[in-house]
Amino acid sequence: MSQNPRWVQRPEGSTWGDFGPDDQLGRLNLVTPEKVRQGIAEVREGRTFCLSLPLDRPGGKALNPRRGPPVLAATGPAEKPRYNQCLCHDEAGLLDVVSDDKVEITLQYSTQWDSLAHVGAMFDADGDGVAEPVYYNGFRAGIDTIGPREAAMRGIPVGARKLGIETQAVHGVQGRGVLVDLAHHFGEARRIVGHDDLMHVLEADRVAVETGDILCLHTGFAAVVMRADGAPDPDVLANACGVLDGRDERLLQWISDSGIAALAADNYAVEALPARPAARPEHAVMPLHHHCLFKLGLPLGELWWLTDLAAHLRAAGRSRFLLTAPPLRLPGAVGSPVTPIATV
Repeated sequence: MSQNPRWVQRPEGSTWGDFGPDDQLGRLNLVTPEKVRQGIAEVREGRTFCLSLPLDRPGGKALNPRRGPPVLAATGPAEKPRYNQCLCHDEAGLLDVVSDDKVEITLQYSTQWDSLAHVGAMFDADGDGVAEPVYYNGFRAGIDTIGPREAAMRGIPVGARKLGIETQAVHGVQGRGVLVDLAHHFGEARRIVGHDDLMHVLEADRVAVETGDILCLHTGFAAVVMRADGAPDPDVLANACGVLDGRDERLLQWISDSGIAALAADNYAVEALPARPAARPEHAVMPLHHHCLFKLGLPLGELWWLTDLAAHLRAAGRSRFLLTAPPLRLPGAVGSPVTPIATV
């Protein structure tokens, strides 16, 4: 590990270097051809479920003031927009009417994947006693991820040159999904779900989680969002449904030990925000993001639509399915909308 070109020490309990010195996939390396075949083996009915919210939901900025819904517009100049535009021409005999559009979109507004460049940390990767801003596997802020300041100084585009979402897209996010139905056990009241809660649900529903599986948590939050019909009440959302306790060290250790390749939930952020007060003065604001993205290289999915799938699987006495959920192949992006499909 000391011969890694970017770091001489790694965070305790991390996977840095485990998949190679230049690895950008993290735990998605565990989605092997065998895991894809295991996912395919779960297909019995050939029925599919869309696991995405409409990308204009939740609506407004109730969840995050920095993120707004997508804005659609026609291409072409304002005086001649390319929408319902007739290409009719008597002499040429043209009859076509065309529409062409574009979108301004916040990539993590609705159903999404986080890339490994989404959350890093201040960490002394050099071993010189001074912490520097780094991401999974020691990739450096300002060098491997270019923000507006570096872009302006160096005359280059903003974006993640390493750990961008396109890395996950090229690998392909398809394998065996495993659903844990927290909503069935805990309802829609706000609940901070720790290790013991999760173990109780796994045991009660006889859910087995194995290395390389993609874990999906149904909390019911997305159903609350959809009932708001584009105008959610921030207070209602702040007090709705289950969220993982990112301060629960046993829960974080279970995530490490489980071998899951990725973790998605139908709620905002997967974990409780704000998190419970930390025991140490130096701490992560988003401890589960820190553990998963920064230390393990484990992608997180947020605001998935799992309600219909959860109902079907429960009625069928199942918890596993084929999950197909590639992000956009958008070079340099740190997150991406996704339209996951479950096939049962």
